[in-house]
Amino acid sequence: MHADISRPVVVLGSTGSIGTQALDVIAANPASFQVVALAAGGGRAELLAGQAARFGAEAVAVADAAAVPALKEALAARGARPEVLAGPEGVAEAATWTPGTAPGPAGSATASLPGAAWVEGASPLVLNGITGALGLTSTLAALDAGRTLALANKESLIIGGPLVKRRAKPGQILPVDSEHSALQQSLWASGPGGYDPDAVRKLIVTASGGPFRGKRRAELTDVTPEMALAHPTWSMGPVITINSATLVNKGLEVIEAHLLFDIGFDRIEVVVHPQSIVHSMVEYVDGSTMCQASPPDMRLPIALALGHPRRIAGAARPIDWSTACTWTFEPLDNDAFPSVELARHVGAEGGTAPAVYNAANEVCVDAFMRGALPFLAIVDTVANVVAEHQVTPAESVEEVLAADAWARARAGELTGVA
Repeated sequence: MHADISRPVVVLGSTGSIGTQALDVIAANPASFQVVALAAGGGRAELLAGQAARFGAEAVAVADAAAVPALKEALAARGARPEVLAGPEGVAEAATWTPGTAPGPAGSATASLPGAAWVEGASPLVLNGITGALGLTSTLAALDAGRTLALANKESLIIGGPLVKRRAKPGQILPVDSEHSALQQSLWASGPGGYDPDAVRKLIVTASGGPFRGKRRAELTDVTPEMALAHPTWSMGPVITINSATLVNKGLEVIEAHLLFDIGFDRIEVVVHPQSIVHSMVEYVDGSTMCQASPPDMRLPIALALGHPRRIAGAARPIDWSTACTWTFEPLDNDAFPSVELARHVGAEGGTAPAVYNAANEVCVDAFMRGALPFLAIVDTVANVVAEHQVTPAESVEEVLAADAWARARAGELTGVA
């Protein structure tokens, strides 16, 4: 990406944690990026409209069609006139938006950047920061349209597994999770000419341990949502934060690492690293270990994906090596946090099993947040749903979504919130 070329970007989940930080990176580098489309759930119409007006988006989508009137009113108040798309199909359409399809609002912050222009016929990079299974159709749409996909929505890869892998061309998916971005950067050191899987002994995924690191299972019986939302190092959305407290998020990341890098589950290890400075590591067959380290800041992996293959100067602050510090690593307590081993099991089963794991967890997290389910029962209930499921190969979107729907219904029955 040349300095005077502006890369078109689509941001899905623009009002969430990943989306807002991505827009921060873009705003700090206005000559390098041009936002052409935005999408969000629809619950924060004012914020979405403000983003559309500020960045001159040509299209704006909301997954919840009922949010369209409020969005249109908020856009009109700002003098913005993008194309408004609705429903999951509208979000998928935004993922395939072609620059120049509709005129962006006049007077926007990035509508006429001096010296910046996108290449004729340039394909936008799509950053998928949608939370949950909703992101699958958008991931598939972006891949089918030939877009480069910066993937923060790990669920779409995990539940879509074979579907996503079959449709993605080499290098088409860029990981945005800090752990997988770290693994990718560490794998670049595997040898000349790119990633050499034969040089890798194992992938080591780090975990902060969440707010309950060091707690035994018996000490987690009275955990409240407020306690689970108090993450010690990361500021994230509520679902991801609860998943970090149960370490379901780390289980999902193990499956994601397997799918992204084609490494067997027996060669993917999880270690607890409370400081969240080393984001993951690769151990090589010669005994060397390569890691990526930086203060916890999601703008770094976001910027790396947006600017790929080049790095964006000043994306995040570096480590202050003039200050004494200590980094510690410790094994994961699988008795207190059984979600990672359960994820290994469903990942090895493949097919629809990961979709069931993810869907049941989303229902259980919601039940916990509403006070209808104890903290420890989140993973226990997910395990029960997984055990009842008859795994099928997941050869189509319909098959995956059917498994997702079944798991949600069954988890709802088991939690009493169906």
